[in-house]
Amino acid sequence: MKKYLLFISHTYSYSMLRPVEDEIRRRGDDCAWFIEEETCPDLLRPDEKRLRTIEAAIAYNPLACIVPGNWVYDFIPGVKVHTFHGYPIQKRYEKVDDHFEIRDWFDIYCTAGPSCTPTFKQLEAKHGYFKVYETGGPKIDAFFDPQLPPEPVRERPCVLYAPTFTRSVTSADAMLPVIEQLSQSRPWDWHILLHPKLPAQTHQAYRDLAGRHDNITFIEVNEGVTTYRATDVMLADSSSVILEYAILDKPIVTYRNSHPGPHILNVTEPEQVGDAIAEALTRPASLMEEVRKYSYYHEAHRDGQNSARVLDAIDDFIANYQGKIKPKPLNLIRKIKLRWRIKYFKL
Repeated sequence: MKKYLLFISHTYSYSMLRPVEDEIRRRGDDCAWFIEEETCPDLLRPDEKRLRTIEAAIAYNPLACIVPGNWVYDFIPGVKVHTFHGYPIQKRYEKVDDHFEIRDWFDIYCTAGPSCTPTFKQLEAKHGYFKVYETGGPKIDAFFDPQLPPEPVRERPCVLYAPTFTRSVTSADAMLPVIEQLSQSRPWDWHILLHPKLPAQTHQAYRDLAGRHDNITFIEVNEGVTTYRATDVMLADSSSVILEYAILDKPIVTYRNSHPGPHILNVTEPEQVGDAIAEALTRPASLMEEVRKYSYYHEAHRDGQNSARVLDAIDDFIANYQGKIKPKPLNLIRKIKLRWRIKYFKL
């Protein structure tokens, strides 16, 4: 029986790796979760296994450690697999998207589509100590599950507000009074989904907002497809969840997006937000065609087999590349910092 470790640091990672867990179980294999307690609460279900200590994770001796974040403890056994937690949409104003930063932790990078695979293949050829497989994002398997029930019937349109945490582009402070005003002046319901890295006071301000208005709901955990399907239009800024929402063929309004394009209705002033949402709710044909082009460029696979391709990639790497390509750099400074943080100094 093969064993896999699912390594997570943020609440959004649960929905990213549960399709992988489902595929592992379907194959008759075993998996366990390791949760970074400093940044992620335990939201596991009764039938999910948690390894609570580094020692337990090491003793589990997984075949592979699957990670939707940017790092992993090097001393946990197994092939280190990066499945990403976003897409290269350049949410900041930088020329080079940090989506393509190589941090020397991983043996395998599982890419999603044309927007990132060619660049990672170039990086693979340049560095030579990891392999790149285009698998599609595992989280997206849940979006195309044939067992999904129909979307809930809504009496009124529902807007999902989902800002990023990045200080230079987040709209969280600017949109607080706008959403309060629109909640009273427009016939819409609101769901608020904040990034876990936003400041605690921002989270509390929006919880308080929801407490004041019956048509505003604060969403504590992003459940992925379930969260998105409960709404009709997204209001965001430059958040990477824009792409996930677009995959469901839903329109998006952004406030001061760092890289606007024809796939979104972008506004630059707070007073423009309401009219833009009203327009998006009509689902203009030209806009929705651009939404589809954009989503397929970033996420190419819609067959529900992305998680299967991740596990197949691990098998292929072990059979054909493990121990046969260049070793990863020592990366000593980063490794020492991680060990110091958790006070783990065993060899």
